[in-house]
Amino acid sequence: MLDNARRVFEYVHNVKSALNFGALFSDGTIRYREPAEVKKGEAVTLRFRTAKYNVDGVAVVYNGEKKDMIVERSDDLFDYYAYTIPAVEERLLYHYEVVCGNIKCYYNKLGVQRENNADYDFCITPDFFVPDWAKGAVFYQIFVDRFCNGDMTNDVLDNEYCYIGEGTRRVTDWFKYPDNMDVRSFYGGDLQGVMNKLDYLQELGVDVIYLNPIFVSPSNHKYDIQDYDYVDPHFGVIVKDDGDCLPEGCKQNNQSSRYINRVTNKENLEASNALFAKLVREIHKRGMRVILDGVFNHCGSFNKWLDRECIYEHQEGYEKGAYVDGDSPYSNFFRFQDKSKWPYNPSYNGWWGHDTLPKLNYEESEKLYEYIMHIGEKWVSEPYNADGWRLDVAADLGNSEEFNHKFWRDFRDRVKAANPDAIILAEHYGDPKSWLLGDQWDTVMNYDAFMEPITWFLTGVEKHSDEFRGDLLGNPDAFTSALRHHMSRFNQNSLEVAMNELSNHDHSRFLTRTNRRVGRIHTLGPEAANENINKGVFREAVVFQMTWPGAPTIYYGDEAGLCGWTDPDNRRTYPWGREDRELIEFHKDIIRIHKRFDALMHGSVMFLHADYKIVSYGRFTEEQAVVVILNNDYEERELNLHVRRLGIQDGAILRSEILTTESGYSLIPKSYAVENNMLRIRIPGISAQILSYQIMHNKK
Repeated sequence: MLDNARRVFEYVHNVKSALNFGALFSDGTIRYREPAEVKKGEAVTLRFRTAKYNVDGVAVVYNGEKKDMIVERSDDLFDYYAYTIPAVEERLLYHYEVVCGNIKCYYNKLGVQRENNADYDFCITPDFFVPDWAKGAVFYQIFVDRFCNGDMTNDVLDNEYCYIGEGTRRVTDWFKYPDNMDVRSFYGGDLQGVMNKLDYLQELGVDVIYLNPIFVSPSNHKYDIQDYDYVDPHFGVIVKDDGDCLPEGCKQNNQSSRYINRVTNKENLEASNALFAKLVREIHKRGMRVILDGVFNHCGSFNKWLDRECIYEHQEGYEKGAYVDGDSPYSNFFRFQDKSKWPYNPSYNGWWGHDTLPKLNYEESEKLYEYIMHIGEKWVSEPYNADGWRLDVAADLGNSEEFNHKFWRDFRDRVKAANPDAIILAEHYGDPKSWLLGDQWDTVMNYDAFMEPITWFLTGVEKHSDEFRGDLLGNPDAFTSALRHHMSRFNQNSLEVAMNELSNHDHSRFLTRTNRRVGRIHTLGPEAANENINKGVFREAVVFQMTWPGAPTIYYGDEAGLCGWTDPDNRRTYPWGREDRELIEFHKDIIRIHKRFDALMHGSVMFLHADYKIVSYGRFTEEQAVVVILNNDYEERELNLHVRRLGIQDGAILRSEILTTESGYSLIPKSYAVENNMLRIRIPGISAQILSYQIMHNKK
């Protein structure tokens, strides 16, 4: 990939011709594809930009045919070629061919190419629509147990039940670091706590709240669902709280009448669901949205369909679980290796061999298949009205890739029928292309085309803080090539709603990565995650997050200076009362800038400069241009940027919107003039700068 990038660079810059390669541009935004999202059978107009009076011809190549484009209009700088495809009936791939004298080049998702590679062609997928509200929206991820304790009466108690060999623990010191084995430690965060902090989230500028799993589950992370139909009363409301916790030394959960009552009593369960519905109404009143975490590949060993803990075995209103009884109505919800072991059959398949995470057996159970489809519909419908799903380990579901795709096609149909404006967003590592064909997911958590490239470039540290790569730190070729390649796997609309995170519940906190150390909580201890961090580098990353295509997603507490190694240290409590107020104000300001410019929410993107430890790119529409510079070097750097390709004319005056440094940031406006079509600018070490310009074109 890097060799190809170098060949293209040499080709563009060494060919002796009058062709202005820097002016060539097209993408999938509405300015270059209208409409950007196409209905089946609808006409679509494709556009391609060249320098004015610069080329002999432009053609679009699709369905094996080459169609000449005509100049639709011109402005002071560019000619815009257009061609209308009369009807798009099925998925369509296309690229452009440009001729200038004896020079011919191609243009696809990677930009100018000497030869076209069809794998990087632009794509139109008819009837693929993603929610408009999510395009460029600011998401905020909440790991509920660690965000805010709004109701202490629902806290998990000491020894309330046994999980993975030991009793649960109620942590009374909110600021205590997580233990290395942390899944059975509970700090008391709940939905009432989220409700109590809605003013804070609204003032921060959040558009969408993403909640880690909230359904009944024995762990604090709740990725081992016990009951998909109900919010966990420990996050919700406990109306009936009778019974006793486990006796000292007892590990049999059927002996905990307190836990059984809390999570099986329908009054508790219905009250908890009602609280969630109320929370969603409050969120919606503020013009915000909320999405849920769907864990459908596996459930938990406590799950009522399996009931390995035998807590449902004698409860009124519940059928026997598949672990308890071979004649259970749920016996084919799981795959058992030894059918002779009932009652209490432990031979079920676990995800990656974990017996606490039984793999759901969709292929052999139509009832299970239908049940989960119903769950997908239920929570995006009245009275809950969640705005979509984040799908855990979505590519692992089922026992074959073919089945996986079928499941998600059906899931999309059902969820979108229930709530056409719901988003379907998947956790995925690797190439997502086969799931982003318009019939399955809307988008993904953007690891490959966001989190990983910026982490390597700014810190040289792997996203778990498990490896340091000096060869990737500040490497401009690796950074830009990774972004271009992995972004090409998205449809434009999928890219605009991709979840762009710097940190989350599975990886180390980005602020800790700025210390450029390899470590985990059990190797270096939690304090080391706070040491030698660089807030200047963190601010660079946040500027990138708020100016790059996609939906910038803040992991709770990142904005307040929270540090931490990877799981479980990344799940520290939000530091209420101990926040880094300057970082919070910085986030408020950079979010306001993100939302103020349509170019940052929906604009095209183009790299302007890439060198060791420094990159610059532009976001632009016909009316706006924004220039972003990241300098990760400790030395001041001087740049000469060709901003004409963004539509910025000679003599234009750009305004600085923000300048971040190691010591802080400044919103003081400063003007920069474009002279001889170049923006000459000096930028301090460890800094980021955003400059803006309102484009004035004379259209013809």
